[in-house]
Amino acid sequence: MSRLFEELDYRETPIGPISLRRRFHPALKVDVFEIILGDEHLMSNIFTVSEIALARLGLDRLASLSPGSGEKWDVVVGGLGLGYTVGAVLEYDRVASLRVVEMLDAVADWHAAGLVPLDPPLSADDRCQVVRDDFFALAQSETGFDAAHPGRQFHAILIDIDHTPDWLLDARSGHFYSEAGLRQLATHLKPGGIMGLWSDVVPDEAFLQRLSDVFGEAWAEPVSFHNPLQDNTYTQTIYLARKPA
Repeated sequence: MSRLFEELDYRETPIGPISLRRRFHPALKVDVFEIILGDEHLMSNIFTVSEIALARLGLDRLASLSPGSGEKWDVVVGGLGLGYTVGAVLEYDRVASLRVVEMLDAVADWHAAGLVPLDPPLSADDRCQVVRDDFFALAQSETGFDAAHPGRQFHAILIDIDHTPDWLLDARSGHFYSEAGLRQLATHLKPGGIMGLWSDVVPDEAFLQRLSDVFGEAWAEPVSFHNPLQDNTYTQTIYLARKPA
């Protein structure tokens, strides 16, 4: 049996102290890995359904738009976390390249050191590159997500960073969720490309309308799952939008 509790790493960051913790849950009989930022619970390997759904809902929609083309995809994921969204993206053979943008060195280091439970590790797939940078700054830039190829466009951009569009980890990201910020993000998508966004709560109609105003086509996918710690059902949301072809 693992230790009942262990702090695997603790760091100070520009947005507060962050730690990676592992604890043994006696009722579930599993090791629970958690990322904690300050007093906020960011992610756990117990609850990964919606993180995986972010990848699958976005890329399944992309596949449905060109089922027989065989076109390979270039994908960006904003936010690394424990890596479950990234791992789900890499399950798709049509993904040619994946750039994962993570601002916090600690999170990238945990993956590099094999401290997180993801198996296989992301480093096992040479399509995947972790970029240590500020996703929101790159999204609002003219250069975009690949400094070596300024203005490069991608087939899908999937984002799991803030709790919701108005419950932010860092106030500096607020502009991204405005109409102007979303329009700038859209410039980094190929025509017909998909944008996906994870949210911790049920759909917000005001934000969904903003997405529709920018992209023309937008929808929300509620994702419900059983919470074994509280023995109830919890619902989160994946927002999706498609750039006009």
